[in-house]
Amino acid sequence: MLLGSVLNPINSTIIAVALVPIGRALGAPASQTAWLVSALYLATSLGQPVVGRLIDVFGPRRLFLLSTGLVGVAGVVGALAPDLGVLIGARVLLGFGTCAGYPAAMALVRSEAERTGRDSPGGVLTALAVANQTIAVVGPLLGGLLIAVGGWRTTFALNVPLAVAAVLLGLLRLPKASPKADSEAEPEAEPTTRPTGGTTRRGNLAARLDLPGMGLFAAMLVSLLLFLMNLHLRDWYLLALAAAAGAAFAVRELRAATPFIDLRVLGGNTPLLATYGRALVAYVVAYSFLYGFTQWTEEGFGLTPFHAGLAQIPMFLLAIGVSIVSGRSTSVRGKLLLGAVGQIVACLVILMLGGDSPLWMLLLVALIFGVPQGLNNLALQNSVYFQADPERTASSAGLLRTFAYIGSMVASSATAASFGQHADTGGLHRLAWVMLGAGVLYLLLTLFDRTLGRAAAPGTRASA
Repeated sequence: MLLGSVLNPINSTIIAVALVPIGRALGAPASQTAWLVSALYLATSLGQPVVGRLIDVFGPRRLFLLSTGLVGVAGVVGALAPDLGVLIGARVLLGFGTCAGYPAAMALVRSEAERTGRDSPGGVLTALAVANQTIAVVGPLLGGLLIAVGGWRTTFALNVPLAVAAVLLGLLRLPKASPKADSEAEPEAEPTTRPTGGTTRRGNLAARLDLPGMGLFAAMLVSLLLFLMNLHLRDWYLLALAAAAGAAFAVRELRAATPFIDLRVLGGNTPLLATYGRALVAYVVAYSFLYGFTQWTEEGFGLTPFHAGLAQIPMFLLAIGVSIVSGRSTSVRGKLLLGAVGQIVACLVILMLGGDSPLWMLLLVALIFGVPQGLNNLALQNSVYFQADPERTASSAGLLRTFAYIGSMVASSATAASFGQHADTGGLHRLAWVMLGAGVLYLLLTLFDRTLGRAAAPGTRASA
């Protein structure tokens, strides 16, 4: 469960220190290598809720094995890629391949809670959050080490042994059947007096999956993310397409007997909607720092990829400690408020950085960012676990990642626009103002959210 869930964050973060070496090797500026970030998030933003819904219906085993196997294929393609276009394609494959890990983990946590009667597995949820945060923060350091040893291609090749290990563990340990899916499917598949039982079974399956809803959701999300990748008025038609597809998606979901995303329930679940909104703005700050600050430490400050990764060790250590300590408490509001303040303070310190700043200031920024890194992910994850419909745990967890990745897409676009051809100090300061604005919005969303408090008591859910 832990290994599968970290495949996405490791590929999200390890690329941070590889962007500059890849650009130099392939002759691509920062504005083009930013597509290596955007491509993965475009694929994952679309795939997470779709795969999550499939896991809700069929169980985690088949989806996990298929998706994780794709990660290994993507690792081979990326390691052998002759140009930037193929490399971007490998990142798309990685995005789709890593879609199943986190929703499958959340679904397994839920099923074990129901099996054992312990509806608040705080220790397991903390372990899941810590594992993801550990990889997310140690990714740049690991990437720098791999690049120093074998070049940037090793950051892609790493996926091969990880995928093999995850698939083997999945084959050995994941449940071989989904009792829920089978029990729900059987009544629908009962034979009738007409020779159309197979058609009925396929029709019922298609209805449960809501394929038209998935298609409209994909159209809406792809149009929106393509617009965010390269913000410009000439691409207004992408925003119009996203709005049209969104309207059609809403009409479809409100009429569907078994909707892909139940908008009636989601629309009435104010706490869950607020959590998704906070995730979006939180990740604008987090990923702007991850990619923008890391690129600046290499190009604007002069560190090697390995040393750029080392500079983030304070964040890594503090984030793990904060997660472990705060994971003992079910309080949500306190974690979110402290995380918001940490983001704002770190952004203010970044505005004081320059090419001649002492190294300790870089380490200070990383240290401060360790606080929100250790608090925000845990609080958001636990909020979704307790606020979501238990029957849609995996798809709700996938939707949390979708909102987070939309935030990361905004961060990627802001990073590319701020830096242009070179990650200099002026670009870093422009990016810091964007981060500061998102951090303040995150704080306001938390301060004025009256639905926040302690996590829901065992056996209860947020009102829908």
